[in-house]
Amino acid sequence: MEDVNKCIVPGLTHWQSSNFFAYFPCNSSFPAMLGEMLCAGFATQNFSWIGSPAATELETIVMDWLGKLLGLPQQFLSRTAEGSFAAGGGVIQGTASEATLVCMLAARARAMQGRPSSDMAKLVAYTSDQAHSSVKKATMIAGVTHLRALKTEEADEWALQAATLQQAVRQDLQEGLIPFYLCATVGTTSTATVDDLRGLGTVSKQHNVWVHVDAAYAGATAVLPSMRHWFDGVELADSFSFNPHKWLLTNFDCAALWVADSGPLKAALSLTPAYLQAKGNALDYKDWQVPLGRRFRALKVWFVLRTYGQQGLQSYIEHHLRLTKLFQGFVEADERFEIPPSAPPRFGLVCFALKGMGKAANAALLEAINATGKTFIIHTEVGGKYMLRFALGSTYVQQQHVEAAWRVITSKVDKVVNQQANLP
Repeated sequence: MEDVNKCIVPGLTHWQSSNFFAYFPCNSSFPAMLGEMLCAGFATQNFSWIGSPAATELETIVMDWLGKLLGLPQQFLSRTAEGSFAAGGGVIQGTASEATLVCMLAARARAMQGRPSSDMAKLVAYTSDQAHSSVKKATMIAGVTHLRALKTEEADEWALQAATLQQAVRQDLQEGLIPFYLCATVGTTSTATVDDLRGLGTVSKQHNVWVHVDAAYAGATAVLPSMRHWFDGVELADSFSFNPHKWLLTNFDCAALWVADSGPLKAALSLTPAYLQAKGNALDYKDWQVPLGRRFRALKVWFVLRTYGQQGLQSYIEHHLRLTKLFQGFVEADERFEIPPSAPPRFGLVCFALKGMGKAANAALLEAINATGKTFIIHTEVGGKYMLRFALGSTYVQQQHVEAAWRVITSKVDKVVNQQANLP
């Protein structure tokens, strides 16, 4: 441990610090840590039901619990309202990037059913120019050569609109291509914008396009009924994912994915050689993911849900939303700053910039802030506008940490502005 403290800790970025406001959060909690310790101690290999029945069955249970906690439509749960097994259900992936990929593979399998293999080259995937880079990577892995990163507009606060998708799909159909997959986002990385799920879902259903909703960061807020308007139209989606390891007190890695119909997912990923054929193969989660091996991730989710419960998790998110409002108020009350109209605060993210100053001044301010070592934020750039990002969500962050961060930020403004004014 002496060597850990001497050689490792000085080189870490402390994501669990209450002064960490960069990227999006990466939560940790004592119950989740206990679940991780037990997972490591049990050291089970959970690719099939027979490999560890408890691991498979607990995952099914906690994914239904979690789906109900978020208010997801019944179609995403493993059982119908009457209690019988349903076509859909949930599965734990490692990251949202994996969820995006496996759903693209499922969409490809559905689209290619009954078609010649040569039609693979005609498949078209869609997303917005604000979507996560994992969508592009998924097309690279899946061998999809046509990806439309559809243009978003400042007037729409950078949200993808149904009319834009409709126009792109019609054009591709006219060219003899096959639209098959759309990745819509709730809470984009740059500005936490929300795509028009209902409109996009309606267009996609008209053309048999698989709709995957990536809510990696913002999905946790659906534990609050007051936040569910951001997810309007999710019932039109074929799949939905979010990361409990981002903002729901569950240690990395844990990405929750639900599908309305697991059939295409299994068609794309199921492979059961003779040595894996056994009782319970129909329940094997190996057929819902790329790798064969599986960690017992459901254990930590179980611990978190049982420890905090619905009210505890709701209070946790509400606390962060209040702190976000507090920081927003600080920015709005300081005439030196502005919140760009096209990037209003959403969820736990506030984007802001020096009023009337360009990229150089804001970049210099960011560097000065982070150089103190007292707080950590990052920037983004959308539509030519350079902005600083302040992302709430650390497990133990309190009001005093937000206030301290604001003091650091404002303490550097005058010096940076004067330096920029004196540049040749």
